[in-house]
Amino acid sequence: MTVKIITDSASDLPEDLARKHDIDIMPLMVIIGDQEYYDREEIQAKELYKTLREGTMAKTSQIPPARIRETFTKYAKMGQPFIYIALSSGISGTYQSAAIIKNEVQEEYPDVQMEVIDSKAASLGYGLMAIHAAELAEKGEGFEEILESLNSKYLTHMEHIFTVDDLEFLQRGGRVSKASAFFGGMLKIKPVLHVEDGKLVPIEKIRGKNKVTKRMVEIMQERGVNLQSQVIGISHGDDLESAEKLKSAIQETYGSEHFVIHEVGATIGSHSGPGTLALFFLNK
Repeated sequence: MTVKIITDSASDLPEDLARKHDIDIMPLMVIIGDQEYYDREEIQAKELYKTLREGTMAKTSQIPPARIRETFTKYAKMGQPFIYIALSSGISGTYQSAAIIKNEVQEEYPDVQMEVIDSKAASLGYGLMAIHAAELAEKGEGFEEILESLNSKYLTHMEHIFTVDDLEFLQRGGRVSKASAFFGGMLKIKPVLHVEDGKLVPIEKIRGKNKVTKRMVEIMQERGVNLQSQVIGISHGDDLESAEKLKSAIQETYGSEHFVIHEVGATIGSHSGPGTLALFFLNK
């Protein structure tokens, strides 16, 4: 029996790739006003961005523990080995909840191989991990071999380089100060951020959208490896045009051929806002 790969909605996996690789996606919760929605199941990214542009803010919460238990138990009853790749523990409490539930389910089904992985990543940063793991499973790789590949390659070498269109969303989430958000908005300052040990960290401030895109491509050169042959992820906050421009710049500069491009979903988008542009690749 091949290993089942599970991830969650904040991985921003395109639906066609999730179906192609038979990846199970558990939903985080998006909260607008007093209404809660299962991400991807009851609310889609475009609905979320329309709400944000109209001035209504959104919050999120982790996957309901009952949903995690239901999913894990379903596969355990089948004797199906599974690996759940979770949103970074530095961003959400989902990983911790899932790890506890996994241990409880493991006690009931001790012969079934199961693991919960802290991706220390967000959006396609771990969506690409899920695809990689699923491809290995399809080739017949075993449970331990898949874990080893994830640990040695993706968990320690996945770069996230991203920018946002409006600093207010990051400020509301505590990622930048109110003063930085105010003056950044006035001066059209674009932050360039990355993920370090699973947490968002600002690395540069640049004035102007075109300069940010150029700088993101330059950072790939500084940090990336085998850019021509690896799969590169680009996610965007309802701004496909900017994503396509970034893809073209990368193709022209490095000859890269393999891309996964998708919207930043409702979970991550609630905190990053419309106009987010994110780039994911393996570093040296």
